[in-house]
Amino acid sequence: MDAFTAGLLQRIKTTESDLTRARETGDDFLAEVEQEELDDLHRLAAEHGVQFGTANV
Repeated sequence: MDAFTAGLLQRIKTTESDLTRARETGDDFLAEVEQEELDDLHRLAAEHGVQFGTANV
């Protein structure tokens, strides 16, 4: 796995964790920001053929 792929997968994992934490604490604004970041990361991954999911993170 190259550095780009590894970094992208780590960012997805971290953002998913941050999104979960924001939702659990009821921080709607932060949850919206994290969801938008996650959407962007998923788009970037798709554009570069990076597969993500529980098997990769």
